[in-house]
Amino acid sequence: MLILIAYATTDGQTRKIARFAADRLAGQGHGVELLNVEDAEGLDLSRFDGAILAGSLHAGGYQKALSRFAAAEQARLAKMPTLFLAVSLSAAGNDAEDWAGLNRCLADFQAETGWTPGRTEHVAGAFRFSEYDFFRAWAMRRIADQKGETVEPGTDKEYTDWAALILALDGWAAGIKAGAASAG
Repeated sequence: MLILIAYATTDGQTRKIARFAADRLAGQGHGVELLNVEDAEGLDLSRFDGAILAGSLHAGGYQKALSRFAAAEQARLAKMPTLFLAVSLSAAGNDAEDWAGLNRCLADFQAETGWTPGRTEHVAGAFRFSEYDFFRAWAMRRIADQKGETVEPGTDKEYTDWAALILALDGWAAGIKAGAASAG
């Protein structure tokens, strides 16, 4: 099986998650192509048996490059098994209002792009203070404070649940294998 993992990242955590997914799937014997969506021009999706798209939520939306890619390729993506790794800090918590917001953002993304992923996994992101400018660091410390989180200025704090991500990736990949076996 050849799987595309196309990602968009703002501060680097989604890239880290996409690389982790690529390593996990390659370790299971899948062929994997890892690609930043900004470099996807001319990509032939017909070469792939499945696709994972990953992007992070910032200010109520996913990266524009990811939205453009999903919109441009939505018809081809609809013909293959897909997984959307939706990365956000809100996914780290259990606040019902935050989760309702995540679902609204996902619905907006689907409406904007015309693409409905076969499966979506919300993945907790990270505070990446090493990547923030002064104003973004201030805003992120304020957000953390409002949520009762303690963050140390200048220190990154990761919330990604790697074990849960392994389960999601393994389950999705098993579904592709089962689908290919029944089709063949």
